[in-house]
Amino acid sequence: QVQVVESGGGSVQAGGSLRLSCAASGYTVTTGCMAWFRQAPGKEREGVAHIYRGGSRTYYADSVSGRFTVSQDNAKNTVYLQMNSLKPEDTALYYCAAGCAVTWYRKNQYAYWGQGTQVTVSS
Repeated sequence: QVQVVESGGGSVQAGGSLRLSCAASGYTVTTGCMAWFRQAPGKEREGVAHIYRGGSRTYYADSVSGRFTVSQDNAKNTVYLQMNSLKPEDTALYYCAAGCAVTWYRKNQYAYWGQGTQVTVSS
């Protein structure tokens, strides 16, 4: 049974940093793919970043490119999202998803989701 559990959310001021973690069980990040999504109140869930098979490739939404970095620790079977230069518009519930999607930012291509971790950025 595949499970993914996010952690690391919190409240920060604009310009600050946070690192989110996503621990996977029943799914091997070394050979699989993981993605981060976020959903703000009243908005659609949107793709933030994707890491492909052991970190061979990474993808980012334009809105976070250059500020966020996705990485993984194979020994811990965990994926991270380092978020720097945070903005109030980054405020959302952040989700981790497991799976190798044809189009990484389309949420309906992922079967396994975590419960989410809240990130709040104040101005």
